[in-house]
Amino acid sequence: MKIVVYDKAQVHAELLPLSYTRPVGAIRIGIDTIAEKWQAYIPGTYSWRPAAAYLAEIFPEEPEADLFIAGDLIPDAALAEAVTALGADERLMAGELEIAYRGTGSNIVQYSGPVNSVAHLYDIFLMNGQCLQADFERITRNRTSAELSSTNVVIGDPSKIFLEEGARVEGAFINTTGGPVYIGANAEIMEGSMLRGPIALCEHAVVNMGTKVYGGTTLGPWCKVGGELNNVVMQAYSNKAHDGFLGNAVIGQWCNIGAGAVASNLKNDYTPIKLWNYPAGRFLRTGLQFCGLIMGDHSKAGINTMFNTATVLGVGVNIHGSGFPRNFVASFSEGSTAGYSDVSMTKFFDIAARMMSRRGVELTEADKRMFYAIREAAEAYK
Repeated sequence: MKIVVYDKAQVHAELLPLSYTRPVGAIRIGIDTIAEKWQAYIPGTYSWRPAAAYLAEIFPEEPEADLFIAGDLIPDAALAEAVTALGADERLMAGELEIAYRGTGSNIVQYSGPVNSVAHLYDIFLMNGQCLQADFERITRNRTSAELSSTNVVIGDPSKIFLEEGARVEGAFINTTGGPVYIGANAEIMEGSMLRGPIALCEHAVVNMGTKVYGGTTLGPWCKVGGELNNVVMQAYSNKAHDGFLGNAVIGQWCNIGAGAVASNLKNDYTPIKLWNYPAGRFLRTGLQFCGLIMGDHSKAGINTMFNTATVLGVGVNIHGSGFPRNFVASFSEGSTAGYSDVSMTKFFDIAARMMSRRGVELTEADKRMFYAIREAAEAYK
């Protein structure tokens, strides 16, 4: 079966800056990405229909697809069954929420079960815990974990800890009373670390010595963390390797947060939080009391950086210096409270290529064309 995971234009806009560099279905929430969850339930050949035309080169669409699935919908077994059961030219809806269709999709079928949609940036960390638990049950079902070293202290049910082959865990305190802990292939948890589930470390992720990780946290592939994290979702290849706090946050790919950097997730006056909204071009009420840092791909924060509650950084941002930067910094900007300047594409590509090469990943010409297009699109928000 050929399956296309497609973006809705409004959701794509709501999820900027993360959706600048990936289709919505390629966003990681829980253990794997949204598209990978669908592929686990409905096997087939998957391709993309991103809302941003410039993403089509890296995320192409296969022609003559059999089924089209909205990339913002989180699947479960019942929803996947309803999607699979769609007939020719049928469209599955949950009220006004579009889920999937075949052919022209001219015949509406209503789905009465519960659905979860990633419609806002903060949905990623709000739903991460429940997605992580569901992914853990799916991924580990009828499988046997690698052995956990006796040097660790387990509080709660040891069966809720799953190690893939090559994972290394020594001298850690792991608490599963709040949810499971998934440790991916070749991931490592160093001695003295304390973890409270639900937590996921994807392949090659590293938790440095003495790190404190609270529930609802996902470390994507090749991420490295230290200090204190609470309900943080890191997409891949990003580092917060030293002391400092990060909570209720979403971090893109190829980001680096320097030693001692901290990000507030609660206002001193306990009032509800406003968050920068790209489609509106202004800060909008969220109704949330807790919201931390949202960081687009390839952004950096120098040592001892301090972020106010609910700060949004675009793609390719470089923050340094003392004081609190403003709550929204547009893509391809660098500076501090003293002021910001544009980052040239030559400088951006040099930094990106150096960071990516450390993980054996090449910055391709297609990547460069994507970033040029992102820069043009981001001009509207400077």
